[in-house]
Amino acid sequence: MNHAPLLKKLVISVIAMFAFAFALVPLYDVFCDVTGLNGKPSMEQAQQSEVVDESREVTVSFTTHAQSGAPFIVDAQVQEVVVKPGEMSVVTFSAANTADEARVMQAIPSVSPGLAAKYLHKLACFCFDQQTMQANEKQEYQLRFYVDTALPPEYEELTLSYTLFDISAKHPEALVASAR
Repeated sequence: MNHAPLLKKLVISVIAMFAFAFALVPLYDVFCDVTGLNGKPSMEQAQQSEVVDESREVTVSFTTHAQSGAPFIVDAQVQEVVVKPGEMSVVTFSAANTADEARVMQAIPSVSPGLAAKYLHKLACFCFDQQTMQANEKQEYQLRFYVDTALPPEYEELTLSYTLFDISAKHPEALVASAR
């Protein structure tokens, strides 16, 4: 029996499956960017809006949660704000490192509904930079944002959610520098 043709098909199938699995992440990112389904707001610092739509109001609520095992507690001092599109808003977040040693925190934002993510613009956000916090330290951060006047009228409520990650292991140099 000659199993060479079957073996060839199996090897080609395994290579094709590996290539497909490897390409899934970039394909997913492209799909989400095209459809707007990812809920990822821009991580670029926005410019202030020059126009305010006085005829509309949008409710923006805030949630935070830490990655499993991350020693951070971050809460917005208000759970939601009602804004007019184009109007600058400022929300203060209080943050605490509950660990007994310095840690580096990274906050990753997402917006729900995902299709509205491109209409939420941040001028200042603790998510723009990694935050080094000393042991048991508490800090306050300000989020300065506005909702774009181009937000479609069917969106009356947005949720800005932050997931907090402990990235200390990836940035030991930041911990050494902060200890000085």
